[in-house]
Amino acid sequence: MAEQEISTRLVRLLTEQRESLAAAWVESVSHTLRGRISVAELDRELRELYSALVDGLRVGGFDWQGEAYAEVRALLGELSRNRARQGFSPTETAVSVLACKDILAPAADTPADDLYAYLRLSRLVDALGLFTIEVFAKTREEIISAQSEQLMELSTPVVKLWDGVVAVPLVGTLDSARTQVVMEKLLQTLVDTGSDQAIIDITGVPAVDTEVAQHLLKTVVAARLMGAECTISGIRPQIAQTIVALGIQFGDIVTKATLADALKHALRRSSADLGRAGGRA
Repeated sequence: MAEQEISTRLVRLLTEQRESLAAAWVESVSHTLRGRISVAELDRELRELYSALVDGLRVGGFDWQGEAYAEVRALLGELSRNRARQGFSPTETAVSVLACKDILAPAADTPADDLYAYLRLSRLVDALGLFTIEVFAKTREEIISAQSEQLMELSTPVVKLWDGVVAVPLVGTLDSARTQVVMEKLLQTLVDTGSDQAIIDITGVPAVDTEVAQHLLKTVVAARLMGAECTISGIRPQIAQTIVALGIQFGDIVTKATLADALKHALRRSSADLGRAGGRA
């Protein structure tokens, strides 16, 4: 049987039984989603997809990547993105599409021509199901990436401790991406507050290796370029031993054991700078 004849046969079947088949599709999917999306919303989604699928078959046959299926792909993309944002699983998302095959499943007495047409439609729906999962996975990755950035923002606050003194309390591992966020937030806060003293507190950093040290030095250099002096606090005994063992050099950067010691140092330095400025005046 020719492809055109098969698609024509399917279009006739899907058109003649549109109402009953679409209703069965909605009912099948609604049981799977267990009320996590309203029946009215699901009905709208699947009936639009049903109509677009019939139009695609009528104009483009089984070439789901062709122009005739542009609306089908757009609707599936919207469905996938909505499911990803709503927290549905990949299986639940795929079922929304693949359940279409169940409502057309052949019976024992189905004619051979109709059976062949069903198998051809089944392959088409499988391809559309894979497309749906691909969009779903991409959307989930984008959501996770955005959430990671938000968490990174929240985990690297820059706080004003005193007039002219700001601090960055770091917790967790310091990598390249997080270092960039720290630098950007620190530099912006220095500008916004007019501060000239910055404290980078690493009390919450579990370990300091050569890479972490390089990230800290980059942050200090960036702050100095903005006219601010930096103090690194939270140098515990274990951290100090590691730094010595690795031969890491902090140069002329002041280090302190606690945040309190660093704040005292920054306030003394700030007062001294004010005193010199007053003497010159």
